[in-house]
Amino acid sequence: MLALHENFMTDDKGNRVGVLLDWQTYQKILDDLEELGEIRAFDAVLEEDDEIIPFEQAIVEIEQQ
Repeated sequence: MLALHENFMTDDKGNRVGVLLDWQTYQKILDDLEELGEIRAFDAVLEEDDEIIPFEQAIVEIEQQ
């Protein structure tokens, strides 16, 4: 698990308006978000009821469009 050590930026009233992260933490968050996107895309494909066709056939069909 990623341990966050964030520094909050506040406005004149003390409301949090931003956060500063070290570069390594920022990169880790981006990597995790990318992986999460891939997982969600994979899950979405699994939920589809589409016909599964061979890769070669898919290429032919795409090229015909």
